[in-house]
Amino acid sequence: MGGCFSKPKPVEVKVELSLLEKEKEVDGLSPNGKASPFADCRPNGALGHGSDDDSTPLPLYHKPRDYVEASVCHVKDLENGQMREVDLGSGRALLIKQHGEFSAMAHKCSHYGAPLVKGVLSKGHVRCPWHGACFNIATGDLEDFPGLDSLPTFQVRVEKDKVIIRANKQALQSQKRSKPMARCSAVINSSTGFSHVLIIGSGPAGLVCAETLRQEGFTDRIVMCTMDRHPPYDRPKLSKSLESTAEQLRLRSMDFLQDHDIELLTEKEAVAIDVKTRSVTFEDGLRMEYRKLFIATGSTPKPMVYKGKDVRNVFHLRTPDDANSVARLANNKNAVIVGTSYVGMEVAAALTDKAHSVSIIGIETVPFKKALGEKVGKAIMKLFEVNRVKFYMLNEVSEMIGHHGELKEVVLKSGKVLRADVCVIGAGSIPATGFLKQSGIHMDSRGFITVNKMMQTNADGVFAGGDVVVFPFPPRNNKKVNIPVWQMAHVHGRVAALSMMGRAADIKTVPYFWSAMFGKTIRYAGYGDGFDDVIIQGDLDELRFVAFYTRSEEVVAVASMNYDPIVSRVAEVLGSGKTIKKRDVEMLARLGKTGDISWLIEKGSQ
Repeated sequence: MGGCFSKPKPVEVKVELSLLEKEKEVDGLSPNGKASPFADCRPNGALGHGSDDDSTPLPLYHKPRDYVEASVCHVKDLENGQMREVDLGSGRALLIKQHGEFSAMAHKCSHYGAPLVKGVLSKGHVRCPWHGACFNIATGDLEDFPGLDSLPTFQVRVEKDKVIIRANKQALQSQKRSKPMARCSAVINSSTGFSHVLIIGSGPAGLVCAETLRQEGFTDRIVMCTMDRHPPYDRPKLSKSLESTAEQLRLRSMDFLQDHDIELLTEKEAVAIDVKTRSVTFEDGLRMEYRKLFIATGSTPKPMVYKGKDVRNVFHLRTPDDANSVARLANNKNAVIVGTSYVGMEVAAALTDKAHSVSIIGIETVPFKKALGEKVGKAIMKLFEVNRVKFYMLNEVSEMIGHHGELKEVVLKSGKVLRADVCVIGAGSIPATGFLKQSGIHMDSRGFITVNKMMQTNADGVFAGGDVVVFPFPPRNNKKVNIPVWQMAHVHGRVAALSMMGRAADIKTVPYFWSAMFGKTIRYAGYGDGFDDVIIQGDLDELRFVAFYTRSEEVVAVASMNYDPIVSRVAEVLGSGKTIKKRDVEMLARLGKTGDISWLIEKGSQ
């Protein structure tokens, strides 16, 4: 076929290693970014694997001073299935022993820097204890999301019962690396209204789609369009860190995108798609044709009905600019949050040390009742109340009243009037698919785009992913579901990219979610929609607990606070296709064995 979705021929790189004191070494990368074999044989005849890559291309030949080598432990210090963080002088590494083999790689997760030694080692990969990202222990490659970067791996050998690691200093410092990517070979003027792949949306689904295409050898034009005026940024942090700038939150810089021939068009809102002519029209009049289209427009705030919509200082938290404005306006003032979504609750928590008062309005009896259950919701509500947050539950907004156009009061349907200088609406969202109504692309009654397991829509050449889709979910017998979490959007982007290149890839991931409030983190894995029981181990009052969500006789999801890495362990078990029975969890709860994961280890992994 050539060009559009053909993969370049592999390039063979010969690797020769001699004794360290000769200081002659050639390091090479295979086209897929996997580490070249370390040719030195260990005493037991086994081969080690390693690479000394980092996020920037390294020259083929390195000088001795670029490396550090250290004896880190005795060969018997680690049992099979154990990990240890070790110091090499110029930085730290994670040493792993599995099936009698040693391997070493960066010790921090490339997503948020979690210590991987506290994670879960299973079947050739390590799962992050915080958010569930997985890394191959032989290559360092990112195997499951969230995050964009893989990890550098380091050479390991055994001499006289000593385990010795040799690592590139730059890789030790960076603790991450980007997979090699192809460049665009098509000669196309940037003003040309055609792209081989056109991506609408620059969130994790769109960005991962673009990067995966390049990683897999795609050499034609990629254009990514976004309504935002900023390059891709870490949206989940907006509500947790209100004062962070777009630059501090950015996932990839403009330089990075340009270096890998991923064109980004900012402040571009798609208003129509014509699947017959394979074209997209934007609000500013731009029209672009495509060969393959990926729709990843995310969600938009759910409409609310109230008087006073022209009053200023009322926000939907969508951009870094919104977050920065909220933080500034709330300083020593009265803040009102409408809605008990994760975003709303996180904003409320973030404002308690800035605002004079923080009030939350919710339509349920307790926050998170539908997602986490009433008991967990009450425990979290208590945490907020201890931190001076006032709740007005079973209530809604009737009117926003301003003075000289700026917000001064929020009137509730109950008649209660709240003083307010700034208001954040976090009352849920709907898919941002309004522009597709006349496109012929199939959507369900709620406005979600329906896709198959390859993220394909009913329209030829059109794919979709992220918050805007319902997709077949294997753990629910391929029932089409919507799972609007950051991590899942990454997965959709990768699956869509591989599908565009004619490579089928199933969604095998376990949904993973997290929320941070008052320095405490809720971790959640699985898909608990429609759970019929919650089994809680631990102490809800102390916010040190594990909650297992069950449907019939099986565990479908788990949430925890202060019990790492149990959520990642459950994700590992569920991801391997195994089930966790309700009776097993109930028995441990009766025995008071909170956080005991030995039974899960037996179920999963080694």
